[in-house]
Amino acid sequence: MYTRKNQKNLTSAEKKKFVAALLELKRRGRYDEYVKLHGKYFVSDGEAGVRVGHMSPSFFPWHRRFLLEFERDLQSVDPDVTLPYWDWTVDQSPTSSLWADDFLGGTGRASDGQVMTGPFAYAAGNWPINVGVTEEKFLMRDLGHSGAPVALPTRQELAHAVDDPVYDTAPWDSTVTTAGFRNKIEGWTVGADRGWTNHNRVHLWVGGQMTGGTSPNDPVFWLHHTFIDLIWARWQRKHPGASYEPRKKVPAGDPQFGRVISLDEPMDPWGARPSDLLDHERYYRYAE
Repeated sequence: MYTRKNQKNLTSAEKKKFVAALLELKRRGRYDEYVKLHGKYFVSDGEAGVRVGHMSPSFFPWHRRFLLEFERDLQSVDPDVTLPYWDWTVDQSPTSSLWADDFLGGTGRASDGQVMTGPFAYAAGNWPINVGVTEEKFLMRDLGHSGAPVALPTRQELAHAVDDPVYDTAPWDSTVTTAGFRNKIEGWTVGADRGWTNHNRVHLWVGGQMTGGTSPNDPVFWLHHTFIDLIWARWQRKHPGASYEPRKKVPAGDPQFGRVISLDEPMDPWGARPSDLLDHERYYRYAE
């Protein structure tokens, strides 16, 4: 059992260890395997096949397993390293310690979005972008989305989602608008008049590679999704009688048959079931 901490509470030594483990996985070529994996399982409503990573109920358990696999690889480099989380309802400034030169580096330059500071800057020579949807080999960011500014989600917006006692509901995709914690957090068309919410808006706020399926190219992906994982744990505590939905396999004839994962169905690529991942305290705890 180990503990995941808020990034703002990391010591300078813990930050250094975390960054060093990321760089070593990148050097080994292992890091880019996670970028490829996330891109492969980013399947939208309009595409054929099973939606396991996004726009579906398995968004939370799939990413929990994804984080665990990555964390284990980090710990193969340094057993003291755990994934920190970024509470974006609190640390909302592009000048917060999260973006400091000794941690993740800052926003990109105006001309092309290239990150010029910190250990993941292309000029440092240790973080080429090898897997992506564009040809740029450098990490890009546009914190705050300068061309059309957006704000990070507020505590109130997050609470609106966490207060919903229903995990998810039909049609189990990005169009769910009436109820459901999952899409209120994932943040597709819920409250379309306000634009993307929660999880999605954070990706948009960071910009650069964070706006696509290969978003793990930016190391902040892990801190963002670790917070998403903590949010799921908080929702479970707040609604102890609620459960993952759908509990049973979607029946043949339903438009979502064969497209979404129910409670005890295996999730590619690991074969783990959502029911295997409901209790995070089997693996780690959070310092809140």
